[in-house]
Amino acid sequence: MTSRVLIVDDHADFRRLARALLEPEGVEILGEAGRGRDALAMVAALRPDAVLLDVQLPDLDGFAVCRAIRAAWPAVRVVLCSVRPTAAYGPRYAECGAHAFAAKDELTGPAVALMLGPGGPAST
Repeated sequence: MTSRVLIVDDHADFRRLARALLEPEGVEILGEAGRGRDALAMVAALRPDAVLLDVQLPDLDGFAVCRAIRAAWPAVRVVLCSVRPTAAYGPRYAECGAHAFAAKDELTGPAVALMLGPGGPAST
């Protein structure tokens, strides 16, 4: 089953990289957003299976966006990503309801596709 994914990051270069990593893995990219509020509107309109979501956004942080997505659309899997390690965020990561976390410098297409896909690993 192909995952339908929304990519959310305020850097267009990262969005292009994520698309280039995921599309060869059979992931369908429904759209891209650069701000948290835009991401929420796009999730409502597009109903993706999953969201690859940057932690640092210019308007809302990724934790707030993740909580809002999980509250309104609990079936949507959210994979947070950041240049910082998970430990840098303390309990905020665990409390927001994200499905998984991906360090940007360790992204690979297969790993992220697995996290975003159905039955992928739950966050630890």
